[in-house]
Amino acid sequence: MNESMEPSSDGAKIIGKGAATAAGPSPDVMTASTLDDNSVQSSDGHDVGSLKEIMLDVGCGRIAYAVLSSGGFLGIGDKLIAIPWSALTLDTDNRSFRLAATAEQVHNSPGFDKDTWPSMADHVWATTVHQHYGREPYWKNDVSATGAIPPEGVDAPEAGGVKL
Repeated sequence: MNESMEPSSDGAKIIGKGAATAAGPSPDVMTASTLDDNSVQSSDGHDVGSLKEIMLDVGCGRIAYAVLSSGGFLGIGDKLIAIPWSALTLDTDNRSFRLAATAEQVHNSPGFDKDTWPSMADHVWATTVHQHYGREPYWKNDVSATGAIPPEGVDAPEAGGVKL
């Protein structure tokens, strides 16, 4: 298991012993609802909020971003913040996430209102979110590295002389 919090273009990293001791599915594959309300710790050790939603890019079958609820009390006055999935590390021992950003970075993140959600389909907005956290936008990853189906006109990879 990789315990590095280096930037990843593949997704959230997983640390802790949970993968070895988990009953049923492991932390590598789990329901999104399992992660609801998990606390999020900044890189400088502060509790910066909790995970509220995981937003999917349905068209490409990937996680677009996680929604962090920060600064409120019992859901009142909280700020919702889009966090690139690759900026998070799941800590199975503490049942929380670690964010590769300081508490100040989170505080200065562009937030949004619960009634006016941004669209990751707006690549200008989405790129600024990823840049704020020093991450490559998820849609720019190499198709061959993600296992995604190549768009039409792109040759499929070969394995053992068989076109996949």
